[in-house]
Amino acid sequence: VEEYAKLPSEEKRKERDELWNDPKLIESYVQENPDALPSAELEIIRKWKGFVKGSFFIFRHLKKGSIFIQEDQVYLVHGLLDPLDDLVPSYALPQMVETVLLPFKGQIIYDGLLSGYRIQFGGGIRSNLNHTYTVAKHKGRIITTLEPDLASPVTVKSGKSILPQLRELTAAAAKLKGGSPLQKSALALARASLELATAEAEGTFTPDEADAQSRKILRAAKRLLNLLDMESE
Repeated sequence: VEEYAKLPSEEKRKERDELWNDPKLIESYVQENPDALPSAELEIIRKWKGFVKGSFFIFRHLKKGSIFIQEDQVYLVHGLLDPLDDLVPSYALPQMVETVLLPFKGQIIYDGLLSGYRIQFGGGIRSNLNHTYTVAKHKGRIITTLEPDLASPVTVKSGKSILPQLRELTAAAAKLKGGSPLQKSALALARASLELATAEAEGTFTPDEADAQSRKILRAAKRLLNLLDMESE
């Protein structure tokens, strides 16, 4: 351990890569226990077989951790001795890094080595990352642990139900008959939006319906915008 601690970062990364390229070494270490570690610490090390290695975007620092994104997976990661925003400040985000994520006492840490890329990302990348993070947050899909037995079921907090009011509005909107094309178009958009809101409040809205509902609302919105453009000419 002392020899490893004295190595330059590049040499540490080479040693690190050898380990994660052959994860059977983890179980071998646990079985041999050359450093006479207590059983609780050996169990922590054994769980490292659930590591996630690769390139990640460090997207945002939060009070409860840092957001790492790998493709469509979003992780909440904690620093080791120092907070990650001390190593990669917020003004430098997003930042792409190579690292290894590890389970540790129900949370996710990284293995202490970050290999960065000197790349500046444009608005398109930032927008995609923000979309990925926003969807994961909304759907309760941010990964906070790499230990399946500790993963909590997704729960959606709901406030006071407005379902009765939505049903009243839906019934009232169904009776309205617009006179002009502009009124008819506006009412069509209102009905489509109320239909979506009611389904979500009833708990009957499913991800499979999201695409159809979005197209319906988009068509109604486009018709209304076209009419508004003509009115302004």
